[in-house]
Amino acid sequence: MSMKLRARGTGLAALAAILIAPAVLAACGDSGGASEQLAEPIIGDAPALDGRTSQLAIDAGEITLDELVDRGRTLFVSSFNTLDGAGRPETTDVGPSNFRDRREFPDNFNRISGPDANTCVACHNLPRPGGGGDNSSNIFGDADRLPFVNFDGAEGDGFEAQTLRSVGVERSAMSLFGVGFVELLAREMTVDLQNTRDEAVLEARASGDPVTRDLSTKGVSFGRITARADGTLDTSEVDGVDADLIVKPMQQKGIVVSLREFGVKAMNSHFGMQAAERFPGDPDRDGMSDEVSRGDLTALVAFLATLPVPGRVIPEHPEARAAAERGEQLFASIGCETCHRSTLRLEDPVFTEPNPFNPPGKLQLSDVSNPFAFDLTLEGPAPHLKREPDGSVLVPVFTDLKRHDMGEKLDSDLIVQNGVPTGEWLTRKLWGIASEPPFLHHGRATLLSEAILMHGGEAQESRDAYGALAPEDQAAVVEFLKVLQVLPEDASEAVITAGLTVPGSRAIWPAVAGGLGGVLLLVLGGLMLAVVKRRGSTGDAA
Repeated sequence: MSMKLRARGTGLAALAAILIAPAVLAACGDSGGASEQLAEPIIGDAPALDGRTSQLAIDAGEITLDELVDRGRTLFVSSFNTLDGAGRPETTDVGPSNFRDRREFPDNFNRISGPDANTCVACHNLPRPGGGGDNSSNIFGDADRLPFVNFDGAEGDGFEAQTLRSVGVERSAMSLFGVGFVELLAREMTVDLQNTRDEAVLEARASGDPVTRDLSTKGVSFGRITARADGTLDTSEVDGVDADLIVKPMQQKGIVVSLREFGVKAMNSHFGMQAAERFPGDPDRDGMSDEVSRGDLTALVAFLATLPVPGRVIPEHPEARAAAERGEQLFASIGCETCHRSTLRLEDPVFTEPNPFNPPGKLQLSDVSNPFAFDLTLEGPAPHLKREPDGSVLVPVFTDLKRHDMGEKLDSDLIVQNGVPTGEWLTRKLWGIASEPPFLHHGRATLLSEAILMHGGEAQESRDAYGALAPEDQAAVVEFLKVLQVLPEDASEAVITAGLTVPGSRAIWPAVAGGLGGVLLLVLGGLMLAVVKRRGSTGDAA
């Protein structure tokens, strides 16, 4: 081949490389140019977290919601270590003193009395990060009141003969999908109940006579309250909520006000990571101050609050679809919707942080200059619930956010949590329930039918009605519950059909485009090589 033709062939090959390179980088993912400045590496052991988030920067509007959510996701999936401050702290959130002696390696971890995990996602992972957990990830709430549980009846067990039932309250990890809407519903219900109370107090003082008012919000009755002329209250008829009338939507007992309170408690009890707003400085003397900053907690709340809502996955087979539709009608007719209300109306879907009802030791409204706010119908991953014409949102949560006596079979605790009777439980939110096996507060039911048949107390009548159904009708109720799922990550609508391409899929089209692009590149490359060979052969012949 002549030098001229060789040069021409080289030029065509170079042109091919120029054309192909950008597509290859796009398909494979551009990791950045070599000229970019690399961060200074940490040689050897390193903390999981790269610094802390500033609440002052959040208040000043210097951090976007997307940045906060990304930071919160990092906190949720990171495996904390000693360099982050993880380990056995001296502080607890239970007991009269909130204090117990520090423990060093190898006693810096205790599966029962805590710290009992390294990362949030270890328990909240089904069907993906943010969901519930398997029985293997059950925790023992309030066990951190004891020094170091090892079931020998000695100092670590509080000098008592402990059993798995007496040492703590066994709980399965619950799904957090849609939890931002749940917190907002509880806030609005609290405002309604407290407004009713305050109006009764004003009327009683003005009239000089006792005033009794029904406590009702969003169609849910919480009993009655009586205000006396001197401003004191008779709360003996208050039902399903504490005397302070603050609806607490978190944990199975309904004892935690907000995602923030949930986060502060979990960080300390499960990981030994102390939130600065609750435990300022270095109270556990591990050399790590302010292990979880106020801004970090705000980021974690932003991530959790924007987790997508669960929805419905309609069966593809006509027979299963018909059974699910009949099951939903039966679910209502046998009285399940009395407590598991299919929807609650949220007047305002704008989530603000901090929660105005946070207890002491958690960020207060007075602690921030500008509460962080975002609209849950617009922000975060799809699907998004849609506003009604009046701006409200119907939240398909399947709960009344009220505590109920659930009877003998579910009265399994030996420890009273926050004054709530051991047989009382917050109505389980059923949206997403099919994605959260096993079922019930301790995960003992592996079937939805088993969970239904465990109901008693205030639910006894509905449970008996279910038990009296024909087997095919019982199966239909279960088939309906199986529809209520955490949706695939690429779902854009809250109702989809099983077995069909998910509407608005963000995963399939990049793969298709990448595959077509790869085929196109191969074709182009083949054509160019053919041209080069042909011209080379012609040149040699000449």
